[in-house]
Amino acid sequence: MGVNCCSHHCHDHQPEQPSAPPPTGRGTSFRVTGLDCAEEVAILKAEVGPLVGGGDNLAFDVLNGRMVVLADTVDSGAVLAAVARTGMKAVPWSSDDPGHDQDRRRKLQAVLAAASGLATGLGALADSLGSGPWVPHTALGAAILIGLWVVLPKAWLAVRRLRPDMNLLMCVAVLGAVALGDWLEAATVSFLFALSLALESWSAGRARRAIAALMDLSPPTARVRQPDGGEVEMAPEQVPVAAVFVIHPGERIPLDGRVLSGESAVDQAPITGESVPVAKMPGAELFAGTINGDGVLVAESTRAADDTTLARVTRLVSEAQSRRSATERWVDRFAATYTPVVMILALAVAALPPLTLGGMWEEWVYRALVLLVIACPCALVISTPVTVVAAMAAAARAGVLVKGGEHLETPARLKVVAFDKTGTVTEGKLAVEKVVPLNGHDEAALLARAAALEARGSHPIARAILAHAAARGVAPAPAEAVRALPGKGAVGTIDGRAYWLGSHRYLEERGEETPELHALATELETEGHTVVVIGSDRHVCGLVALSDRIRPEAKAALAALRRAGIERLVMLTGDNRATAERIAASLDIDEVRAELLPEDKVAAVQDLVARHGTVAMVGDGVNDAPAMVKASLAIAMGAAGTDTAIETADLALMSDDLGRLGWLVGHSRRMRRVLFQNIGFALGVKAVFTGLAFVGVATLWGAIAADMGASLLVVFNGLRMLRRGGY
Repeated sequence: MGVNCCSHHCHDHQPEQPSAPPPTGRGTSFRVTGLDCAEEVAILKAEVGPLVGGGDNLAFDVLNGRMVVLADTVDSGAVLAAVARTGMKAVPWSSDDPGHDQDRRRKLQAVLAAASGLATGLGALADSLGSGPWVPHTALGAAILIGLWVVLPKAWLAVRRLRPDMNLLMCVAVLGAVALGDWLEAATVSFLFALSLALESWSAGRARRAIAALMDLSPPTARVRQPDGGEVEMAPEQVPVAAVFVIHPGERIPLDGRVLSGESAVDQAPITGESVPVAKMPGAELFAGTINGDGVLVAESTRAADDTTLARVTRLVSEAQSRRSATERWVDRFAATYTPVVMILALAVAALPPLTLGGMWEEWVYRALVLLVIACPCALVISTPVTVVAAMAAAARAGVLVKGGEHLETPARLKVVAFDKTGTVTEGKLAVEKVVPLNGHDEAALLARAAALEARGSHPIARAILAHAAARGVAPAPAEAVRALPGKGAVGTIDGRAYWLGSHRYLEERGEETPELHALATELETEGHTVVVIGSDRHVCGLVALSDRIRPEAKAALAALRRAGIERLVMLTGDNRATAERIAASLDIDEVRAELLPEDKVAAVQDLVARHGTVAMVGDGVNDAPAMVKASLAIAMGAAGTDTAIETADLALMSDDLGRLGWLVGHSRRMRRVLFQNIGFALGVKAVFTGLAFVGVATLWGAIAADMGASLLVVFNGLRMLRRGGY
């Protein structure tokens, strides 16, 4: 048998239960020694599931050997005992535990494989020298016992549960060979099986270490400035928010922060995937895990160590490892049906020819045993999780955070991509271009009213108005009783009088638009401006015209999506139609839906999904989140996007680079090709050896060697995805 086995959010389009570990603080986690692949997952679900309300209440992170119980109440003692019955060992999870049990198990498997091989060699030597049968049989019996040492408890459990699995297949094949008197062949199979277990554990460990190397970027200490001006080195976990820390040239930045003084260029590739260092000066944002250039930076910590962007990315990648893709789920279902069918087929091969055709029992039983060995779905099952996790790690290195394998397969099937405008297709950095006071107001007074209403706003329009007001020396007190009107504007009280601020559409809704106002607003919108109207309970005070720049990479990025096979590009925006159509025309966007409220965006996405099938929605704001939930794939602009949009999304572009979208589609297609290559190769090897078994050419040791070789080849083919992270 080859490598033994192997093996949120919920959207409307994702009917299956999530299988990922929950966010920090929910569920009870255990470190399981011996959890190397999907076969162990199935065993644990069968044994532990009944104790916790069913297998759906269990989640697994195979690469880190982690099992999470999602039930509200957990009897830890009963869980530990149930895991022990499977031949594995569980202990309560600790993030500080480096996983020494996993390392010890890998060493044990290597020792067992070596000992089984040595005993097999001694038995073969004794047999060739013509010594009595008890000498070679003793050595070969020891080789068999050693080779099957870690498998026998799992096989016995499969018998008790009447649920045949790969471990049982292998034990039946070995014991059958012994019964036929083929001691040397039985020992060879046991040795090769033990070797495959050791290689499986090693390959899983290699994938685990590769991903840990990608994610383990935070330095062990931070240089914290003291009140007296001195500096003390502290662990990042001990540094409070708002502490001042210093980063010398060439050092990794230990915490998320804001630059207080100094200038430098920072390599943000570990977080955002940007290949060019980003200039940092006072006020700029810093990310933990990025690398300082040639200047000294003094910064203020803005997040605790366990809440930095790096920590969140690491946590999400870890949780995402067990959110299985559609291909993984298909392989698991296939293997669950396949193994019992193989047992029945092998029984038929062993019994029917002798009973019906007069064949020799010994010959056909042997062929059935060969069939059992080659039919083990090890290579088939192990290939998918390794490939998917390697692809996710490569995406993280390229600045694309993927929250699960289920979401990494979707880009390969995309037909339509819908974009929000502000902050997504455009930079989201609006600037005030014109201020048009009306009804006796001057520019300063109009700006004061607008700034007071937007004083606590975070929308790009609010930031632009506040920046323009500050540049003009206008700094009013915030308005009172401010109430946001999603997709429309805001209302509040200034000096005891009611004021409002909103879009041209909101002006129309209020019924206060005159022909002159309509002509003025329409003219500004035709010029490509976003118009904000300010009014009081008496009259309209004036208009503010703003404009936003298209992202420099947007045109090339959208062209790349077309080359990648995306059939239709759509813009969904709450902005006025004239502005939206001007931007869409410059980017060659196929369809524009403008002046949309959040609920209108939801309806638009639902309509696109109904008409075109697989649709992605790219957005950055709170008002995009409901529409993103309805899309087949939700993509957030990670750097400038809101936490709501990022948490809602299936993927996040950590550098806000739309050019990553074309790369993502190609990466997804490469992953699918590798998955299909692995599945096709694994099934092909089995088909060939099954045919050889029927005609009596294949041998037991040859079958397991072929299966082990196939398992290793698909693992290494899957790990190639780690090299696909370049952009």
